[in-house]
Amino acid sequence: MAALFVVPTPIGNLEDMTFRAIRILKEADHVLTEDTRVTGKLFKHYGIDTRMVTYHQHNEHRVLDRIMQHLLSGEKIALVSDAGTPGISDAGFLLVRECVKNGVHVEVLPGAAAFLPALVASGIPCDRFVFEGFLPVKKGRQTRLQSLAAESRTMAFYESPHRLVKTLSAFRDIFGDDRRACVSREISKIYEEHVRGSLAELADTFTTRNVKGEITIIVAGSGT
Repeated sequence: MAALFVVPTPIGNLEDMTFRAIRILKEADHVLTEDTRVTGKLFKHYGIDTRMVTYHQHNEHRVLDRIMQHLLSGEKIALVSDAGTPGISDAGFLLVRECVKNGVHVEVLPGAAAFLPALVASGIPCDRFVFEGFLPVKKGRQTRLQSLAAESRTMAFYESPHRLVKTLSAFRDIFGDDRRACVSREISKIYEEHVRGSLAELADTFTTRNVKGEITIIVAGSGT
């Protein structure tokens, strides 16, 4: 039976793969991947030799029809991203939507997403939260932040290292110096770090530091 399997992959430590995920990647007819070099390292580690096909945010519109033809002909295709769960700030939504539209079975495996361990480790209430992912780089960035000024739920953001200080400064200007936050980076890797404090403290701290790696910022909601 034709099926699309959405398979999360480790965000750092390769041991975070599940037995089920490994089995599905071995059994699939093709594996859609952002970068064959990155996924190739995972495949080598687990002895997976399934054919990989490049699928990412820059080509998903162009190759969507071809992938659907394979699925509708009865193939089983797995979708992975470089790290974490496909569709969360990565390509995947368009393909899943098209499968649903055409009656193709979609099976999503539970697995890694950087914002969840960052959220729990932050020490900020996580019973109610909103995931914002990456903010707009330029147009709409300020508007988005202004719309979140009164948000009472804890907020989770993804950010790149070179924009971290600028983003923390923007958060401080809009949310206030004293708003609690946590900057998490390199989750599940050897240099995993969680830096907690007020937005003013965090902005000052990272102004003097050269950081690398994947970054998640957790910000307390208004009135917390």
